Amino acid sequence: MSLLVIGSLALDTIETPFGKAEYTLGGSATFISTTASYFINDVRLVGIVGTDFPSSEIEFLKSKGINTKGLEISKIKKTFHWHGVYHTDMNNRDTITTELNAFEDFDPVIPADFNSSDFVCLGNVNPEIQKKVILQLDKPKFVMIDTMNFWIEGKLAALKETMKLVDMMVINDSEAKMLAEENNLIVAAKKIFKMGPKMLIIKKGEHGAMLITNDFLFTIPAFPLEKVFDPTGAGDTFAGGFMGWIAKTRDISPANLKLAIVYGSVMASLAVEKFSLDGIRDLSKDLIMKRFQEFRDLTHFDSVSL
Repeated sequence: MSLLVIGSLALDTIETPFGKAEYTLGGSATFISTTASYFINDVRLVGIVGTDFPSSEIEFLKSKGINTKGLEISKIKKTFHWHGVYHTDMNNRDTITTELNAFEDFDPVIPADFNSSDFVCLGNVNPEIQKKVILQLDKPKFVMIDTMNFWIEGKLAALKETMKLVDMMVINDSEAKMLAEENNLIVAAKKIFKMGPKMLIIKKGEHGAMLITNDFLFTIPAFPLEKVFDPTGAGDTFAGGFMGWIAKTRDISPANLKLAIVYGSVMASLAVEKFSLDGIRDLSKDLIMKRFQEFRDLTHFDSVSL
């Protein structure tokens, strides 16, 4: 099975209470595709980078088995750059600089042999671009999109048009409330279903995530860590783990969706333990499964009679 990943590739400058990393690899497509590569061998990446993007990082992506045929390299502009500073509690951050650079011109044309991709994960980009991508594809089995408050506030009509074309949406709790104009997350999810998606993942940061469909609800906590070095990309890593498992198993039954959200949480918990992609650059199957078992032990309990 194949997974098509669309999104940003960036060179980020990150400051946290634990240190600073300058012009380090980032971007939604980078985290999603790298994470998914641990689950399937056919990850197809579409994005754009600039003149300053290190060739060594392109080789890194290729080393993970990621097909970079859809990666455009601008000849005149630099790579998308974001500079953020996280507060002590790591839940809040200040944006110092956002330089779109080459990403401002991102207008993806999908390579012909990518059009038949079975599964699609559209990172947090302009919903007009997400729609354009979906309309280029040949009936994918499952499409998931990510979005954010910026698009809800500035591109709501376009976002709602795109939502009609997808199976699942990933969104954080405050954005779900904003989109649905509803403070209760369960009621908000039901309103969002009427806009198109059949399934919803609501990210709740340090409090975990909820998987909601019309038929069931499943929630998982965030893995308890002593130190979170860099939360940048945690949501994209989550999406990569989720979609990587779904593409690997080709199964969207309730039981398998629950496993997928656990794998997403596993990968996100590994990513935040180091800066940039360093937490997920070189993982072993044993380490992933060890964290998976720790999640299972954390949430498992037996049934007893009253």
